[in-house]
Amino acid sequence: MRILIIEDEKYIAEALAQILKKNYYTVDLAYDGEYGLDCAISNIYDIIILDIMLPKMDGIRVLRGMRESGIETPVILLTAREQIEDKVYGLDSGADDYLSKPFNAEELLARLRALGRRKPKLNHDGILKFGDINLNPHTLLLVCGNKESELTLKEAQLLELLILRKNMIVSKDIIIEKLWGYDSDATDNHVETHVSLVRKKLINIESSVSIRSIRRAGYVLKVEKDEGLDV
Repeated sequence: MRILIIEDEKYIAEALAQILKKNYYTVDLAYDGEYGLDCAISNIYDIIILDIMLPKMDGIRVLRGMRESGIETPVILLTAREQIEDKVYGLDSGADDYLSKPFNAEELLARLRALGRRKPKLNHDGILKFGDINLNPHTLLLVCGNKESELTLKEAQLLELLILRKNMIVSKDIIIEKLWGYDSDATDNHVETHVSLVRKKLINIESSVSIRSIRRAGYVLKVEKDEGLDV
């Protein structure tokens, strides 16, 4: 799981990063709001830990900028302020959880685990939809109209990742981290092989959805009629 910490007090940010890394999270740091927003809208993070009081752009503006850009990544707000109004304001602005400084590291880890269990963008029946395809990540079944194809676990995980990050370019490094783990021996060849297999299954069910390769960047899921990202 990859986490972005946006916190201007470097000793706090680096201490948090060390705690999270010891618990096998991948962590990136941003020390001001403007850079934090740039990182957040890349949509490569699973959870964002966001301080409210930041230079250049405060945390609430960062949060609103994320949500206005369509980024639904879960956000935990951090602040030294404990007033109820601040908590309500932050949650109403799009935050998913809230912690007041100082806080216990175990409580933060528990909240991260809880947010990490959430599955965004799932319909009530658990089906992921994109274009003319339906993917059931539990049964590994891919459906287009009256045609269907069974996927392997890794194929389903790859397609799920691309659907959840629709219209975003997903790098090979992110795919490796999500499907095999950051400390695995998987290589770009593993990614290319699985992309090829999923492409064939999309063709077999006569879907208009395709996986586009973006040179030196990664992959993006598109509907055939869409233009603009071919290389």
